Amino acid sequence: MAKFRVTLKARLILEDRGRILLLKQTKPNGGNYSLIGGTIEQQEYAAETLIRESYEEAGVELTRADLTLVHTLHKRYKRAHRIVLYFRAHHYEGQIRSRERDKFENVAWHPYDALPPNLTPTVRHVLQEYRRGRIYSEMEK
Repeated sequence: MAKFRVTLKARLILEDRGRILLLKQTKPNGGNYSLIGGTIEQQEYAAETLIRESYEEAGVELTRADLTLVHTLHKRYKRAHRIVLYFRAHHYEGQIRSRERDKFENVAWHPYDALPPNLTPTVRHVLQEYRRGRIYSEMEK
């Protein structure tokens, strides 16, 4: 049987009064809107990844108690699989701002009923599934 690589990622669905926080990627990074998050490093658990990434990317300060697992995405590529754990939070501290200006030109709240057209396809898929109450979905890349 052929071996394949599996990566684990964690992403944040930060909500406030019917809005979601999105990062706008710089043009060299695709120019699309995405969610806070990243790869779960070997020494981390998913919640630790989100706490770290939230502050590094957007100045959002979270605790484990702020996070609730709400969706899991299994994305399959030709030679790899990616498992992404999506956590929701409603409470946070800190001042929201883009802290990684080489990756994200801004960070802002967007109403769910007026999401930007250039949301990444993965984020669009996951938000639709999440809002339908589905806790698991699959995608082919």
